[in-house]
Amino acid sequence: MAQPIFFTKPPASALADIAALAKAELVDPGRGGHIITGLASLDEAGPMHLAFFDNLKYADEVEATKAGACLVSPRFEAQVPAHVAVLRVAQPFRAFVRIAREWHGDALRPQSWVGNDGVAPSAIIDPSARLEDGVIVDPLAVIGPDVEIGSGTVIGVGAVIGPGVKIGRDCNVGARTAIQCTLIGNNVLIHPGCSIGQDGYGFIFFGPEGHLKVPQTGRVLIQNDVEVGAGTTIDRGSLRDTVIGEGTKIDNQVQIGHNVTIGRHCLLAAQIGLAGSLTIGDNVALGAKVGINNHLKIGDGAQVTAMSGVKDDIPPGGRWGGFFAKPTKQWFKEIIAVERLVRDSKADAKDEGRE
Repeated sequence: MAQPIFFTKPPASALADIAALAKAELVDPGRGGHIITGLASLDEAGPMHLAFFDNLKYADEVEATKAGACLVSPRFEAQVPAHVAVLRVAQPFRAFVRIAREWHGDALRPQSWVGNDGVAPSAIIDPSARLEDGVIVDPLAVIGPDVEIGSGTVIGVGAVIGPGVKIGRDCNVGARTAIQCTLIGNNVLIHPGCSIGQDGYGFIFFGPEGHLKVPQTGRVLIQNDVEVGAGTTIDRGSLRDTVIGEGTKIDNQVQIGHNVTIGRHCLLAAQIGLAGSLTIGDNVALGAKVGINNHLKIGDGAQVTAMSGVKDDIPPGGRWGGFFAKPTKQWFKEIIAVERLVRDSKADAKDEGRE
């Protein structure tokens, strides 16, 4: 089973205490003294582990599990074997995460990659840069002129922070990340290998002088509580800023073009490509490998299924998918109709062969 050897070992805890932490009901109070020493999935758990069960897709795993205890909703409680202590709770996974956050808080955000608690001697910091007390700068990081960094922020190994960049408090800039022309709020987590604030893809194409580059003089604005996944690139604006709204969570290897505005509390899965000058509303969810054309508007609360190509505006609350994307009900109807046509054509071909 997976071993959390890179993080703090959780404390041995009695089931009664775990039930209180999870705000769950221990169905058999007589098992309140049973000790749990870790968390695990149903198929890998042992007698000292806590697991959770909230999907009948894993019914076979819960039937065979060796877990000592299991968080489960009343709906699925009867599925849990008698040897497993039941912790009854309305939302098992949410309760499981509550415990995981308590036991493995050090996994929620990275600290210094080398255990550094100050500014490493090999870091290069321009004399005009202003760092509040409590900033950690790892080895080989470079911090340019007029940079401002708030307390509690960690700058990872080999990161490069360009002139005039402002980074708020309690942020984390991952190793080998390069940031320029950017203003960053508080509690922002940027994973390793990101490139933020480079110029966007702006050219006048196929002119007499070749592809004529357009100056990109805008900024990137990243608001509070944003998370940016590893290897993601965010272009700075050309005439207006590229904006990432408060609380938005971006997965790995996402490309965000210049002048894009992303609202608050959006979810962007891996390998999304956003062309320039898009406007994305609040609470929008985009599946992996979604591509969106430039100058479109995606309304508040819209959702786009993975691997879709979007060429039209999506209204607020829209559920779209496909290539090219359209309302999912329409897309599913068209898929079913095409499949029916294929089946009918095969049947007709067989009938013709018998004549």
